[in-house]
Amino acid sequence: MSNEKVSRARSGWGMLTAVLVLIPVLLAMFVASGKAFDTYPPTYRVVGAIGLFLSLIGVVSVVLIFIGFFALQPNTAAVLILFGEYRGTVRESGFYWANPFLKKHRLSLRVRNFNSDKLKVNDLRGSPIEIGAVVVWRVVDTFRAAFEVDDYNSFVHIQSESALRHLASTYAYDPDKDHEKSLRGSMDEVSKSLQMELQARLDKAGIVVDEARLSHLAYAPEIAGAMLRRQQAEAVVAARAKIVEGAVGMVEAALDHMARSKTITLDDERKAAMVSNLMVVLCGDHSAQPVVNTGSLYS
Repeated sequence: MSNEKVSRARSGWGMLTAVLVLIPVLLAMFVASGKAFDTYPPTYRVVGAIGLFLSLIGVVSVVLIFIGFFALQPNTAAVLILFGEYRGTVRESGFYWANPFLKKHRLSLRVRNFNSDKLKVNDLRGSPIEIGAVVVWRVVDTFRAAFEVDDYNSFVHIQSESALRHLASTYAYDPDKDHEKSLRGSMDEVSKSLQMELQARLDKAGIVVDEARLSHLAYAPEIAGAMLRRQQAEAVVAARAKIVEGAVGMVEAALDHMARSKTITLDDERKAAMVSNLMVVLCGDHSAQPVVNTGSLYS
């Protein structure tokens, strides 16, 4: 629940006009009181002394009034504190005057973002990885940001690092099974989980997380080479499986076409030889070299 109270401070323009009118009056009173004080009759001196005293009080009042002026830019708030007691928050931009004894703690309501450092953590399978994130956030409750945490900027950074470490330990870097969520394969779901966890952690500070996304993801240097070879091997196996699947389909199509056209009749041994040759040609890494057979298949 929000504990913020919106305060409507007095416009500073009216008070500024009053001060500008009061200053000449005080100057005139000071001059007149000085002249009366220098006059010989005691009654005039008493009046002059009272006038000088009132002028001094007026000067102190003008100084205090000037201390009470403050201005707010758009998307900036001022938390008002009087002798340790929270009196409210001014959110609207403008020129204001408030009690000069009020302490005004300004907070920015603008959207902010930061890129976290690259963290070295272990994923779900214990593999060391490097991970980083971009967090976009803003203050929505000035009371919580000012009083519930010591430094809300530092709080955001530390909690973001903690949430990122926890997130990395709940997902594997790469999926081990089909439809398994992973850091590399499910970026949108992982980012959403990170945002939800961050929001739960930062809610006590009156902060809303608009977006949280992974900005860096890689294996740690000590295992990066081995994991690269593993990925390359998996890619080669997948490519070979695709090539073999296509080659088998082409061989079957060739045999069916010859059987339908009846251009040549092949026995089982000749079919086996033809299939073997076609598979070598279609699945080989290099171009096939022609070999002229001068004999017979059976010789």
